[in-house]
Amino acid sequence: MNDRKRNVIDKAHELFIEKGFHSTSIQDILDYSGISKGTFYNYFLSKNELLMEIFRAAFRKMEMARDALLLGQDPSDPEVFIRQIELQMTANRENKIIPLFEEVYFSGDKELKKFIEIGQMKTLRWYSDRLENITDDLCRPYLLDAAIMLNGILIQNVRFYRKANGDSASMLPVVRFSVTRILNLIEEVTMSQEYLLSPELLDAWLPVSNREALDWRSKIHSVISRLKKLDCENKDHLLKLNFIEEELRSKAPRKFLVDSILFSMSADFDREIKELQGLIDEHLLEKA
Repeated sequence: MNDRKRNVIDKAHELFIEKGFHSTSIQDILDYSGISKGTFYNYFLSKNELLMEIFRAAFRKMEMARDALLLGQDPSDPEVFIRQIELQMTANRENKIIPLFEEVYFSGDKELKKFIEIGQMKTLRWYSDRLENITDDLCRPYLLDAAIMLNGILIQNVRFYRKANGDSASMLPVVRFSVTRILNLIEEVTMSQEYLLSPELLDAWLPVSNREALDWRSKIHSVISRLKKLDCENKDHLLKLNFIEEELRSKAPRKFLVDSILFSMSADFDREIKELQGLIDEHLLEKA
């Protein structure tokens, strides 16, 4: 993305926060960012597309920072998960994402509503995947229920926590409280073997739009997290996986290095390594 387009996105974000999305006209954006109407439509097909690009840019930045917290850490450690959620919620607060979400979601605009719903499904997917890292295999049938409840509990707990402690209050205590309650609940429902929604439903819900597929990086992260969990005491194993993560984040991943490291890893993880290799091959071949 060039600097001029980045500036338009930043300026539009400021206007949407100050005036509201629907109260901000394209002319307001042109005047504030200092571009012509022709330049605007060269960058974006519509104001809706500009807003979606604002969301995408904010989420990409947040996801990179969130995933970086896992580097060198044990993915099964709940404290890492808590810190990731804290970072996510703090970033959303700083970028005023939630008020924008609420404005467009309840406006009735079908395009924007669908975009936000898919984003919500991605959040549920991430919560479910991370809870799978933390819990044992017996808990898997209950993780979609847990992800949905965690999402709702966080939203309401944060709302009233900020009302009691001020908008600038740290998110860490409320996130830790909410995650601890959900982990306890997962243990309870696993023992009772009761669930409302099957986790397989996420696979049906997420691809509802052919314009928004599950992020390739999220798939990679999920497989690598599983591999880390399988041998979390082996420092060499973790170093190799951390290197692969860092290499795949680079602008020009060196596939021969990644392939070599995967080849050197234990045959005990053959299924996960083949899955990871397949994702890498598919993605890098598409970019070639």
